[in-house]
Amino acid sequence: MMKPSLPKGVRDFDPVTVQKRNYIFDTLRGIFTKYGYQPIETPVMENLSTLTGKYGEEGDKLLYKVLNSGDYFNKLKGDGPDALENKDSKKLTKHIAGKGLRYDLTIPFARYVVMHQNDISFPFKRYQIQPVWRADRPQKGRYREFFQCDVDVVGSPSLMYEAELAQIFDEAFHELGVKVEIRINNRKILQGLAEVAGISDQFIDMTTAIDKLDKIGVDGVKNELDKRGISTAAIESIVSALAIKGLDQLSELLANSEVGQKGIAELRTFHEYFDLKPMFNKIVFDITLARGLNYYTGCIFEVAHDADAYPDQVMGSIGGGGRYDDLTSGFGLKDVSGVGVSFGADRIYDVMEEQGLFPDQAVAGTQILFIALDEKAHLYAFEAVQQVRTAGVSADLYPAPLKMKKQMKYANDTGVPYVVIIGSEEMASGQLGLKNMQTGDQSKLQLSDIIAHVKG
Repeated sequence: MMKPSLPKGVRDFDPVTVQKRNYIFDTLRGIFTKYGYQPIETPVMENLSTLTGKYGEEGDKLLYKVLNSGDYFNKLKGDGPDALENKDSKKLTKHIAGKGLRYDLTIPFARYVVMHQNDISFPFKRYQIQPVWRADRPQKGRYREFFQCDVDVVGSPSLMYEAELAQIFDEAFHELGVKVEIRINNRKILQGLAEVAGISDQFIDMTTAIDKLDKIGVDGVKNELDKRGISTAAIESIVSALAIKGLDQLSELLANSEVGQKGIAELRTFHEYFDLKPMFNKIVFDITLARGLNYYTGCIFEVAHDADAYPDQVMGSIGGGGRYDDLTSGFGLKDVSGVGVSFGADRIYDVMEEQGLFPDQAVAGTQILFIALDEKAHLYAFEAVQQVRTAGVSADLYPAPLKMKKQMKYANDTGVPYVVIIGSEEMASGQLGLKNMQTGDQSKLQLSDIIAHVKG
């Protein structure tokens, strides 16, 4: 007999967990809608050609490939047989796998925009709440299957939208009760650093290394840059720049970099919009923020829990995103700028669970369980349950009039707050027994009064 198990990095969710997760999704959905964003959904699978080359070398390694159906070994063409003979998995993949599970929601969204460009109006504001898959090493806060909650706008270069998305971050986490720090930088500033260091042609190497700073530290970044063939002088220039905290000092460093100055100007414009509204959380400029994905071109964001508020919490980023000016051109649609951010729902859940931030109403299970003492009472209770449900109250009936002890144990095990007990006496009088399972209080009430009491 096979022992049931799950692949590493994926999970089952019990009813309470699902309700808490839905509380997060519903909160975000309400805020997205309030800001004028519309929902779309895209398929679990995309063509590998859609996904590859969009996430950088690290991201491409984490793509889940889907095997073609049929006897693909007998259909190998071109260099396929040689790849099989030489056990060259990289070359073989293109012959046996043409599809992949989506890595994020942004690239599928870009593909969607291009395919439906004649059916949508620009600027197009969309949100999307769906699972994604990454062949990552599972660890705390890092899963192979997880939900992303994305909100993007395409078709406008206006920095108003960067400010709006930062406000969405701020408002959403405030409403969820999570204190966060919103970090912001601009990829053009990083391009300026590469230009000043004389390594513009190694920009991606630089940002890939800087993006690992939180994990490997400054010395690790130095070693990473050195492995990528970047000179010692350039490394020292980059590392010293990473200590800068303000835009004025940075402006001096990038005085001779046009692209770097443009990045600084964009951040200043962002603040002209964003600072008009009081905020609930911290927002800080962080020059070390790189966002490893290659498609970002302007302002970039990352959200982490507030370490001052939760000093014992260990967690990676719980949100991020940025501006992408050229994402749709890979699908044949040029000059369509976009910007978007993503909420890491699973990590948000972990923070809220550890800190006890879910409100009682996040878990809204069955409110009343009916218990019958005999067969006639069971039929009576079945009819009463329909009336309660019609009134908008979640109710259930134990499936058989077994011993009271067994039925009450079920009520305790499922955490139902109220039990209605019905026997021959209750049927005759119409006064049903109501027990509050939290306080133990019992009373006799008409069904209409029970409904009013529970709803109140």
